[in-house]
Amino acid sequence: VQLQASGGGLVQAGGSLRLSCAASGRTFSYYTVGWFRQAPGKEREFVATIMRSGGRTGYADSVKGRFAISRDNAKNTVYLQMNSLKPEDTAVYYCAAVASYGLEYKGTDYDYWGQGTQVTVSS
Repeated sequence: VQLQASGGGLVQAGGSLRLSCAASGRTFSYYTVGWFRQAPGKEREFVATIMRSGGRTGYADSVKGRFAISRDNAKNTVYLQMNSLKPEDTAVYYCAAVASYGLEYKGTDYDYWGQGTQVTVSS
């Protein structure tokens, strides 16, 4: 499966952005999808995950209550709605996919990765 992340940009603290991860190539509904991010000089970290049906989601503690992951399997797209953004949310955001029946929290468990989209939050 091929993944294309988009929707990043520059936003002021407290603002919102919605990222999209568009998939092609295989039956998207077979895949658990996750969002990860990597800030300069830091390791990649987990942000959110959604299972194949969209029935369950998981979040990093740092974004819980501010970010929401969702998916539209008819459009082969997963979204990450980011609200109340903080400067520490600044990073390149990546979407990833793996054929799975559950939630996946570790980057090493994912097989397919998108190219990343830059999110910059100014104070």
